[in-house]
Amino acid sequence: MTVVHHPEDARILHRQIRALVDAGHEVTYAAPYTARGVVPRSWVTGVDLPRAAERRRLAAVRAARKLFKSMRGKVDLALIHDPELLLAVAGVRRRPPVVWDVHEDTPATLSLKPWLPAFLRPPMRFLARLLETTAERRLHLLLAEAAYAGRFKQQHLVVPNETWVPDRVSPPGDDRVVYLGWLSEARGVQEAVEVARLLQPHRVAVELIGYADPQSRPLLNEAVAQGLLEWRDFMPNDEALKRLDGALAGLSLLHDEPNYRHSMPTKIVEYMAHGIPVITTPSPRAVELVERYQCGLVVPWQDAQAVARAALQLRDNPFERIGTGGRGYAAARANHHWPNSARRFVTQLEAWAGVKS
Repeated sequence: MTVVHHPEDARILHRQIRALVDAGHEVTYAAPYTARGVVPRSWVTGVDLPRAAERRRLAAVRAARKLFKSMRGKVDLALIHDPELLLAVAGVRRRPPVVWDVHEDTPATLSLKPWLPAFLRPPMRFLARLLETTAERRLHLLLAEAAYAGRFKQQHLVVPNETWVPDRVSPPGDDRVVYLGWLSEARGVQEAVEVARLLQPHRVAVELIGYADPQSRPLLNEAVAQGLLEWRDFMPNDEALKRLDGALAGLSLLHDEPNYRHSMPTKIVEYMAHGIPVITTPSPRAVELVERYQCGLVVPWQDAQAVARAALQLRDNPFERIGTGGRGYAAARANHHWPNSARRFVTQLEAWAGVKS
């Protein structure tokens, strides 16, 4: 179940659910299909839920709770993906095992929510920590990052945000820079628009792929109207990844925010998996990946000119560009290919559910 994530979320649908289905399990996937304008994939049983957005969350939690109660005798296990859904399953009797997949540092994300007044953030952080403590006592937990382990007392299985790495990829090109992922101020949308402005005279296009928050949409619409860049709104992950092939470089422009300091940007692994160089701001996990595998360039925080210079450096040096992309691809295939973790994920859920594939 999710009421926050898009039904086509890469981690939920294209990795975890696909792994369960491939292992022979039947999956009912409850998500906000209507609210997001999509239909369920043919290989899951879809159930529509309201979407929880900004301050409008209570109706979605109530609907999820009602659904959970109706399904408790029909499923072997429930996997939830939002902190809000901890309230939907709390106190329900005779329920199946419940697993919470911890996607992010929940207390730290509150500073990134413009709809939440500043005076409410401290008590909401306290509530988030209380929910996490209660969840650890009563539910099973999976962690998307090893760094999240410090927030919990017990050890929990880490299921990292890896990706499917193709058997082969095209070499990086020289005329298109891409960004894949959520678009917001904290994720560098303003810098991305400025990079497009700086690269346009050099005939290097900028393509942004991903859902933009309400605050970023006017800026992006204006940039598209001016012909500065191409913005493809949310695309299913399997389609969006194809747009990475043959790009000059992939951008990761995160700001220096607490929620990003210990998280590995999934987009970096996706760029590596498609053989294109990475241009990233210096968040610690991003720097660790780029330096370990020599798969990209690190630029200062919120510095569009440095990003543009890095892109032109790669464009003007084919040997560096192709070598950087090739090293990233080899590292992704060896160390970050989703099937490497999928088996552990499925085996752990089977154990908790008391079933086998």
